[in-house]
Amino acid sequence: MESYDKKVERHMKLFYDSLSEKDRRRYAALEVEKLGHGGVEYVAEVLGCHPSTIRQGSKDIAKLPRDAAPDRVRKKGGRKSCLDSMPKLEKNFARVIKNETAGDPMRDKVKWTHRTMASLSEALGKLGSPVCADVVKQLLTRNHFVKRKMQKSRTRTTVKKRNEQFEKIAALKVEYESAENPIFSIDTKKKEFLGNLARAGSVYTTGAITTLDHDYPSWATGRVIPHGIYDVLNNRGHINLGLSCDTATFACDSFARYWSRHGRFAYPQATAMLWLCDGGGSNSSSHYVFKEALQKLADRLEIAIRVAHYPPYCSKYNPIEHRLFCHLTRVWQGVVFHTLDTVKQLTRQTNTDTGLRVTVDVIKKTYQTGQKVAHDFKQTMRIAFDDELPKWNYIALPTCNL
Repeated sequence: MESYDKKVERHMKLFYDSLSEKDRRRYAALEVEKLGHGGVEYVAEVLGCHPSTIRQGSKDIAKLPRDAAPDRVRKKGGRKSCLDSMPKLEKNFARVIKNETAGDPMRDKVKWTHRTMASLSEALGKLGSPVCADVVKQLLTRNHFVKRKMQKSRTRTTVKKRNEQFEKIAALKVEYESAENPIFSIDTKKKEFLGNLARAGSVYTTGAITTLDHDYPSWATGRVIPHGIYDVLNNRGHINLGLSCDTATFACDSFARYWSRHGRFAYPQATAMLWLCDGGGSNSSSHYVFKEALQKLADRLEIAIRVAHYPPYCSKYNPIEHRLFCHLTRVWQGVVFHTLDTVKQLTRQTNTDTGLRVTVDVIKKTYQTGQKVAHDFKQTMRIAFDDELPKWNYIALPTCNL
């Protein structure tokens, strides 16, 4: 509990901060007079002011006449801003910016300019309003021009039953969480090349980092395919670094390795699991190659695997994108992947204050592309499609459940 002295000092500071500049030093001087000798240092420390300020306050009090009228409180010191002292500045800025802006055809209030602050400053000088780039920045802010990045949030086409699928996924997540069955978000991150090749991002360093002047894939010493598995309920991530190709078999082998080493210990009582996937790539919703690999995986793990695909153009909603991959990108940025060990060590360092922890493994097996589905798979498969939105929702049943 806060002591009485500390409480008084806190209230003194709060009251001091609420006063005008002149009243602050007078109040500080009055507190010193109460304390007597040695009070200047104490009051200066409590109020956060300089001893000379307190001494000036004492002089002010000594000069006060008995019938003193209230002083005018200075609102702001210093000279006036150029924005207020130059009458034609706003008008000239509007003239300069008028023909140098573009806009969103669907939203008339969204505009942008390609001009730099230096070029705008030069143009204003030619119109008789010479100002520096800092003043131009203030003008841009006053006119609601704020530096922003483009947001990739608009889809190219409208997908039928899009909202219905999101509602379906939400219901499935509630169902599996209630039954204490795991929910995994699964996806493959962009492949990375090994070797002395430049990568996006920057790092703090005591010297220059030099790489090859081009990042041609043919100059790489190898490549890494990061396949990610994110445990939605436990906020845990796992990355399997493949060295071959991103195929349906690779994706299922990746999960099998994760489940045998981590997943089954986290969910020993699981009777089924839910996968949240995109609609393309190695876990395509359209190709039966993935479904055949999924069927083999369900038989291998002896557990039912339900898959729910996100609609086309909605991959950014997959939890792994904004709960695992974004943090992985942060750790990897600006680092040269000279060796596979470098990638592994950095991946292990991926964590957040909210508790995300990441494990990593390497899959050295070689996978062949262009694999075909067995000719009788569609007749013998044990995959049950939902009556509603069957393309995006189905479950692979293992042999032991039949």
